[in-house]
Amino acid sequence: GTTVIPALVDRHSHIGYMKHLTSGAANYTRQNILDHMYRFAYFGVAASQSMGSDFGELPFQIRDDILAGKYPDAARFLTAGRGLAPIAEISPDNMRQAAFPVTTPEGARASVQELVPRKVTLIKTWVDDRGGTIKKLTPDLYGAIIDEAHKNKLRVAVHATDLRDAKELLRAGIDVFAHMISDVDDELVALFKQHPNTAVLSALGGPHRAVYAPWLNPVHPLILETVLPEQIKRLQGRFPQTSADQFARSKVAWDRLARGISRLSAAGVKIGIGTDGGGQQGDQFIGWTMHAELENMVMAGIPPAKVLVAATRTPAEILGLDDLGMVAAGKSADFLVLDANPLDDITNTRRIASVYLRGARVNRDKLRAGFLARQP
Repeated sequence: GTTVIPALVDRHSHIGYMKHLTSGAANYTRQNILDHMYRFAYFGVAASQSMGSDFGELPFQIRDDILAGKYPDAARFLTAGRGLAPIAEISPDNMRQAAFPVTTPEGARASVQELVPRKVTLIKTWVDDRGGTIKKLTPDLYGAIIDEAHKNKLRVAVHATDLRDAKELLRAGIDVFAHMISDVDDELVALFKQHPNTAVLSALGGPHRAVYAPWLNPVHPLILETVLPEQIKRLQGRFPQTSADQFARSKVAWDRLARGISRLSAAGVKIGIGTDGGGQQGDQFIGWTMHAELENMVMAGIPPAKVLVAATRTPAEILGLDDLGMVAAGKSADFLVLDANPLDDITNTRRIASVYLRGARVNRDKLRAGFLARQP
């Protein structure tokens, strides 16, 4: 009467910044990072890739401690370390506050080299003019990042949503788009077919919750079990948007993204789920965002079976995690036991009976008590 699926893999997150009603580098502590990884585990996420917002020695220490078995109820913490960004992207009050500044091709290559001994598998960069407010990385700069990373057998993930930028990045050999591209045309599809190993991460939660967030009213039990009331109340006041004009603009943006990701999926483009959870949009409830993202993808027109692959096997492959993503001989025993079948209704991934990570059952009762007992 139950269904077993592989544990989920979140390919894009920002760990350690969000805490209660605040977000910032001051929250970036061992305790808060571990709190986030426990939340991922509670929701059946076996591993999450932190995308370029980490700094110092701490992320590498925690990564290695979890892999060594020091925190058996925690999901794997994967880190890209410090991202590489144009100077205009770097500010003390954002998650790029510790990024390597990129001003020359030689400097870009040197920054990649600093990450190599850290045993990262991924380099993160940004190619975005933020609505015309900053000067974005030029092709010679991001080309140097990609080339140097590839020389060291590292992949490059980019925050870039503009259609023109996406095309140029594909031509330059980018490996992963960290967000869904804002629009899709025939030329983009053709370029993806020429670069079949390039992957796109969904990250649809932010755009969609502006127009669709029924799990906030009534509040879903999994949220009530893990999130303090003040956080829930704040998000209820923001989403779905109540302004008719804002709602209409957000609906147009969501419909365009949904059509685009459905078209890329139908064309055979490699799509993995990445939630951008923990990002500074605020109140992206760690762990829950993964299950909301599954529903978002189905609502975009992708069949549940394909969505489950995008949440398990594909992100594991993109991350080079050969032991995750499937329930099969030789793999790590990371899986969920569900009280209903998600092939019937994708929201059944939320009906979690138990979670197993690395062969052991996660003590969800203990974790739940800890979440609700925590004070701001």
